[in-house]
Amino acid sequence: MDAPRGPSVVLGVGGGIAAYKACELLRRLTESGHRVRVVPTAAALRFVGEATWAALSGAPVATEVWDAVHEVPHVRIGQRADLVVVAPATADLLAKAATGQADDLLTSTLLTARCPVVFAPAMHTEMWEHPATRENVATLRRRGALVIEPAVGRLTGVDTGRGRLPDPDALFEVCRRVLSRGTAARDLDLAGRHVVVSAGGTREPLDPVRFLGNRSSGRQGYALARTAVARGARVTLVAANTDLPEPAGAEVVRVGTAEELRDAMLKASAAADAVVMAAAVADFRPAARAAHKIKKREGQDPEPVALVRNPDVLVELAAARPAGQVVVGFAAETENVLDNGRAKLARKGCDLLVVNQVGEDRGFGTEGNEAVILAADGGRIDVPFGPKEALGDRVWDAVRAHW
Repeated sequence: MDAPRGPSVVLGVGGGIAAYKACELLRRLTESGHRVRVVPTAAALRFVGEATWAALSGAPVATEVWDAVHEVPHVRIGQRADLVVVAPATADLLAKAATGQADDLLTSTLLTARCPVVFAPAMHTEMWEHPATRENVATLRRRGALVIEPAVGRLTGVDTGRGRLPDPDALFEVCRRVLSRGTAARDLDLAGRHVVVSAGGTREPLDPVRFLGNRSSGRQGYALARTAVARGARVTLVAANTDLPEPAGAEVVRVGTAEELRDAMLKASAAADAVVMAAAVADFRPAARAAHKIKKREGQDPEPVALVRNPDVLVELAAARPAGQVVVGFAAETENVLDNGRAKLARKGCDLLVVNQVGEDRGFGTEGNEAVILAADGGRIDVPFGPKEALGDRVWDAVRAHW
């Protein structure tokens, strides 16, 4: 019996230096069981040759409208796809897609595809920020395409800035999430929304080498960011002390302490449609930070560490939210989970509270999670144990219901 055939993916490759990174994306797609048809532009083939694409995909490479004309490739390739992903999507290619041009096989495929289409832009910062490119991106998003934000980093030559193609592993995760939600463009149900997510755990310095912290890994916050990107949202991720790879398409703001996280969240959330506080924020910080490492002295007990309260970021966000904004909190509890969760929901003033039990082998640092989503209006959603991305999707479903 033949093995089940995986989803059909068209990998469109634009003519930019980042085309070499698409080779790794192609490898991830094929090794995970996807059937991939590579459609490079003529310019892309000047960076990576046809033989490379054929060897990595295990299939012939479609390059010309005039190849295998009897199969009508300029129509059939797009019609048969479950997903089209364009990486890198150059400024030229975005412009052609936005204006409906069909002067080669890839642009023709984009016009015939009725499945989700993901564009991963890569270009110099000035090109990405040009009003023409921004208008083209807005047009594509308005039509239902998922155009993810490029990463910040080293570009061609000595330039650095926004415009770098995201990491191929992160791009693969976007493709996987989009496919998991179905094959209709309407599944990008967060398109046009700006959401802000916090992740990780804050650290409060005791001295130059020690800090008060917690065991939060940031995995749940990152899962919320990934699921929001895959559903079409513009995502700002405020990350506290994490070592996780950046989610493709999210703008990441790095912070360390509770006060730094507070400032970043208040700034980012001012015009957001939803704010999700998934980070574990320290309730207290040392009243004073030692200028030098605190030494252990033989025969002497250490001096007590005086603590002061940190600002309650969730309370501030809930109090300052503009009309229509949905604020979501997280409550990590070790006992009396629901009772403590309901009390916290009332005290914090947020719209939704995700309550989960944590411990040595639950919640922090694990790949899975289970929780109860409590609503201020008395509603309750039980989320069974599963991947943290599944919980992320349930949170966004609840946010959409509030909108």
